Amino acid sequence: MIRDDLDFEQIHADFRPKIQRYLIRLVGEPEAEDLTQEVFVKVSRALSNFRGESQLSTWLYRIATNTALDRIDSPSYQRAIQAQLAQDAIGDDEEEIEDQDVWTGEKTPRLETEVMRQEMYACVWNRLEHLPANYRTVLLLSDMEGFANSEVAEILGVSLDAVKIRLHRARARLRKDIEMYCPPAEWVPDE
Repeated sequence: MIRDDLDFEQIHADFRPKIQRYLIRLVGEPEAEDLTQEVFVKVSRALSNFRGESQLSTWLYRIATNTALDRIDSPSYQRAIQAQLAQDAIGDDEEEIEDQDVWTGEKTPRLETEVMRQEMYACVWNRLEHLPANYRTVLLLSDMEGFANSEVAEILGVSLDAVKIRLHRARARLRKDIEMYCPPAEWVPDE
């Protein structure tokens, strides 16, 4: 059955930013733009076959998830990740320059606090990126994109119980990883 009420241009305008944001969180910014285009090419080809048995957003996110997981599993993506990890390890040895008050030479408290927040944010996202794809995907769909567990189950093509188990395990693992790798810095109050 062909649905006449579905306009690709409107779907693209409404969902492209959301899908791209989701893909950035799932595979990283360098891959997300290409994947977003690939997703919408698939959507344009398959739109006439959409039967409306699920919500349009669920169908779109399922296509995006499957496309991203295919990319994550590809050897070229794995090689790129390994190369990036090696490059990051080299960059860790560089010295950081601290901002100081020009007149007193003291560190700027607000800047220091902001830097600590940014470092914590980066650490949390780093730990999220290190979760297995099935955990990361369920966390992003549920906690970041706001889908109900039943919708996540439909997007991923798994049972509701599997979603609940993965979500529980993903949250527990992320919490443990954050506690281990992202220790809270000494709090510096804003002045």
